[in-house]
Amino acid sequence: MTYQSKFKSKDIDELFEAILTLKNEEECYRFFEDVCTVNEIHAIAQRLQVAKLLNKKKTYTEIENETKASTATISRINKCLMYGADGYKIVLSRLKDD
Repeated sequence: MTYQSKFKSKDIDELFEAILTLKNEEECYRFFEDVCTVNEIHAIAQRLQVAKLLNKKKTYTEIENETKASTATISRINKCLMYGADGYKIVLSRLKDD
């Protein structure tokens, strides 16, 4: 069974295809610096860190102190981990642990 996103569109398909062409970290930096604002890049990176910490069973207080993310952001990411499309789970399972 193929995953069917609620947001699927031709434009988003092309964006993801473009991202999948990137070959290394430097190319990612170059592309995302052109496409996103600095704040957007930091927000996405923060969300990934929150997901990693939630996955390690850290408390909201520990995560808030370490990442400076709001409890609302932490809660939203926790809901994604529990009930979402498993995107965080896929990435977290593939990342090497620090």
